[in-house]
Amino acid sequence: MMAYLGEFIGTAFLILLGDGVVANVVAKGTKGNNSGWIVITVGWATAVLVPALMFGSMSGAHFNPALTIALACVGVTPWALVPGYIIAQFLGAFLGAFLVWLMYKQHIDQTDPQSQLAIFCTGPAIRGYGWNFISEVIGTFVLLFTLSFGVAQAADGGLGAIGTWRAWAVILTIGISLGGTTGYAINPVRDLGPRIMHAILPMKGKGSSDWSYAWIPVLAPIVGAILGAVAAQAVFN
Repeated sequence: MMAYLGEFIGTAFLILLGDGVVANVVAKGTKGNNSGWIVITVGWATAVLVPALMFGSMSGAHFNPALTIALACVGVTPWALVPGYIIAQFLGAFLGAFLVWLMYKQHIDQTDPQSQLAIFCTGPAIRGYGWNFISEVIGTFVLLFTLSFGVAQAADGGLGAIGTWRAWAVILTIGISLGGTTGYAINPVRDLGPRIMHAILPMKGKGSSDWSYAWIPVLAPIVGAILGAVAAQAVFN
């Protein structure tokens, strides 16, 4: 039960801080408006670091269904934990996205529809579903391959076992180097949870939640994560 609580609260912090930095950069009239991609990538990496420091020993600090599923596929995380982890992660994502909306509501209501959506979820720079899918697979492969060689030896199978600062560096690098095509979701719940909240929450002038694209940041990270974990097992074990 404590592991599920850790995943719930940790994912809520992840989304609050991660989507929060995007809101600070793209929402109209904020103090951080137009501060750029580097601010977003550093903010998102740190948004993973902060809850991992708090909840790594409690749950393993997954906060990502792709990570949870991939580690189960290679025998690190018990399959019995997977449904509860994923449910907790989604509930946390809903709460985090709601808090971002509450925090920035005045600014979101003055922001154009495309930027409103970008606060909550990812989208492609050039829409091409095949290429977008490949981008997310590669990004998540790098995440799991880089992290899994340490995780594979850990009893809890989580980010807390391999060092949260390593995770920070990996996610920062993915954002800077590989994030320009799709916004590097690399996490199904990071995208789908806030996208659902975007569809539900009231925003002035709100546009589409872009459901035709939504399957890519859900399925592609799972594929990339499994491939990355399997490859790391083959190379490092």
